[in-house]
Amino acid sequence: MTPNSPLDPATDGAQMSFDGRMSYGDYLNIDRILGAQAPLSDAHDEMLFIIQHQTSELWMKLALHELDAARRTIAAGRAREAFKMLARIARIFEQLNNAWDVLRTMTPSDYTTFRDSLGQSSGFQSWQYRLIEYAVGNRNAAMLRPHAHRPDILAKLQAELARPTLYDEALRHLARAGLPVPPDVLARDLSQPWVSHPGVLSVWVEVYRDPQRYWEAYEMAEKLVDFEDYFRRWRFNHLTTVTRVIGMKRGTGGTSGAVYLKRMLEVELFPELWQLRTSL
Repeated sequence: MTPNSPLDPATDGAQMSFDGRMSYGDYLNIDRILGAQAPLSDAHDEMLFIIQHQTSELWMKLALHELDAARRTIAAGRAREAFKMLARIARIFEQLNNAWDVLRTMTPSDYTTFRDSLGQSSGFQSWQYRLIEYAVGNRNAAMLRPHAHRPDILAKLQAELARPTLYDEALRHLARAGLPVPPDVLARDLSQPWVSHPGVLSVWVEVYRDPQRYWEAYEMAEKLVDFEDYFRRWRFNHLTTVTRVIGMKRGTGGTSGAVYLKRMLEVELFPELWQLRTSL
């Protein structure tokens, strides 16, 4: 073979024939994925809009996979194994944050060319996003209503409301380790949203004042803060993108748009982990 001749991967042992064999495309169901984009208008930017949201749903599916495993692992007393999962969830939300940069290349004029094609559909109706919120503690039963037309999805969300959140599992782990987590916290109604508790704040302050003694709890806390940091950035980027594209108009699904998103910025998933910094 001369220096400038084309490389034939077969000479290095690469499989080149896939008749009757599973290929890369077969394994990943690429034909189904690439065939799932069906724009309803002739607008150039509708493809961007569809792919942005479809890929976000795929990343959210992975986030839910990791959240489920992290909670089960913590509940089984293997918190250190869950740290990698929690770190991965934070990186997933970093990826989701980066995706807003691509969507923000769409101008208000671009969006108006296909917005009417969306009808009443809205990201507000994403059941996977709702499941993530429920899993990490932002539990609002009113948010079940947009999914009442899908009994299968409604059942998933209702089952999540009956399960301990990620934060609940973290606090139960602290209690098993001998830290004085208040009993009323451990016996709380899981279907309700988390409410900041002074007793929980005291526990976390104790952990942060002596991290060497409580290293596992300390490391878990920082993993939770890392995740919420990226989650908050995702919410902020969502607000910024919506404001940049539609201003203060109402969302396609009837929400108040930017007004609703601004309100969501105030929600804290693990409030005591932020409050303790003032107490130290």
